[in-house]
Amino acid sequence: MNKTEPITLQLQCPMPKFDFDVITLGHGSGGLLTHRLLQSGVFNMLKNDMLDQQHDGAILNLNGPVAYSTDSYVVSPIFFPGGNIGDLAINGTVNDLAMCGAQAKYLSLAFIIEEGFTMEAFWEILVSIKTAADKAGVTIVTGDTKVVEKGKGDQIFINTSGIGNIHPKAAVHHSHIADGDVIIVSGNIAAHGIAVMSKRSGLEFETAVTSDTANLNHTVMALLDQFGADIKFLRDPTRGGVASVLNEIAGLTHLGFTIDQALLPVEEGVEGACEMLGLDPLYVANEGIFIAIVKKDSAGEILHTLKTLTYGGGAAVIGNVHTDHSGKVMVKSRIGGKRLLNFLTGEQLPRIC
Repeated sequence: MNKTEPITLQLQCPMPKFDFDVITLGHGSGGLLTHRLLQSGVFNMLKNDMLDQQHDGAILNLNGPVAYSTDSYVVSPIFFPGGNIGDLAINGTVNDLAMCGAQAKYLSLAFIIEEGFTMEAFWEILVSIKTAADKAGVTIVTGDTKVVEKGKGDQIFINTSGIGNIHPKAAVHHSHIADGDVIIVSGNIAAHGIAVMSKRSGLEFETAVTSDTANLNHTVMALLDQFGADIKFLRDPTRGGVASVLNEIAGLTHLGFTIDQALLPVEEGVEGACEMLGLDPLYVANEGIFIAIVKKDSAGEILHTLKTLTYGGGAAVIGNVHTDHSGKVMVKSRIGGKRLLNFLTGEQLPRIC
């Protein structure tokens, strides 16, 4: 999929007329209200042959090695610049599978809704879920809906699980990383965490900051098509940011990692916001980029190709792997000094996914 601009898709789905404005405990009872909520809302929006069976599960047809992933989404606020909890839930699980070298094929979708949640907000989330699933080319085949008492939740939580086939050329595993490999990031860092924080805290910046939430599966599959095992490791730096991912990998491989601060791709507005808030972009969450550790001889070509793909226009080489300072991550500053880059300690930005 050779496109320099992200896919745009906006569903035109006016909210139907419901005979209730808010979700009550009765909508989680399994009775008539549950039936009305699911039939007129969820099943109608996410309609497909498998979901239409309305069974307790789904019978899947998969061949060869598969990857499976699950995640829960409790972001606050549930609506933020550039997205909401709905598209975040779809993109997050699609991306987790892509980081395994797999193309997501089927997803489950489960809601935990607090009583009093408005149908207007629920409908907007459903539209975003449908839009994100269509962009990613994934089918929602089963799910669940529960309603909890007021005060026992926080508006809405979502769980998604996904399964998909491993790309035949994929060999994505930390054991393949070696001395001399190159670290690439697929786009600008820290946008999601700053977008959520700005909405949560009512902050305004000179430049609008929006979340980078996006599906990365098409981009990753295109890279694997061309470069296969030269792409040794993939990970999306969500909670804990780039710093925590690199520390995890360094610990697993007992290799050293060095990144160059001057090479980090950070949008000017995000960098300014981080400076104002006293945050390091390396620790801020992302939802639409990935880190790739690749073979040195192929790094230049991989970077060039990535820059032509959807969501890869801001890609950059940010560092390398070596045998010095085993299990540690170092940052080379803009003025040439070096410092140790540790794991994120504590919770810098609560509930970003």
